[in-house]
Amino acid sequence: MAITITEAAARRVATFLENRGKGFGLRLGVRTSGCSGMAYVLEFVDEVNEDDQVFEERGVKIVIDAKSLVYLDGTELDFAKEGLNEGFQFNNPNVSSECGCGESFNV
Repeated sequence: MAITITEAAARRVATFLENRGKGFGLRLGVRTSGCSGMAYVLEFVDEVNEDDQVFEERGVKIVIDAKSLVYLDGTELDFAKEGLNEGFQFNNPNVSSECGCGESFNV
């Protein structure tokens, strides 16, 4: 099982952690939400839990709990700026459908 991160996303995460002044890495997970069933969750990690899996790439640690990893295996985390909008993008090969607004997905 693997998670990858682009150079742009790694720079953005590193900047967030540096500005925050502490943190082990970034937690990537899923939760039940939205019109398609699941939504991505991003949050800072200060301590790793027993059931977490840690992926390190480009100097950034991505932490994923065992339940979320099933839905996120093979996902690439990217960061993009498009006009005035910017944000993280999830290139997840497990997604079978997404809602029209892009807030949630189904596998």
